[in-house]
Amino acid sequence: MNYKTKSIRPFIGSKDFNLSRNFYRDLGFEEIILGHNMSVFQKEGLSFYLQDYYLKDWIDNSMIFLEVDDVNSFWKELSELQLPTKYKEVKILPIKTLDWGKECFIIDPSGILWHVGEFNK
Repeated sequence: MNYKTKSIRPFIGSKDFNLSRNFYRDLGFEEIILGHNMSVFQKEGLSFYLQDYYLKDWIDNSMIFLEVDDVNSFWKELSELQLPTKYKEVKILPIKTLDWGKECFIIDPSGILWHVGEFNK
């Protein structure tokens, strides 16, 4: 197959669409509203779709890996946002050092697990 790819955008659900929209804006993503029940969130050329749709089994099995260039700086800025104070469902888990690199974790308002990591150089 001979074609050029331009992006890949996962679809994620939300238990409370407006709460999740606010959360992702607070996390630094820009929202583009596509309709009353769907938005695309983007940052630096990366994006994902957020839907006003919730299916527990789907959400409970959703994970996203976001690669950053400096997980320590990301963690510092993330901690300063105090998202678990603002959003009762949100959890942030500190950096773990693994054989491949380092990562921290965010659980969004619906329960989606985000891995935020930096690979060894």
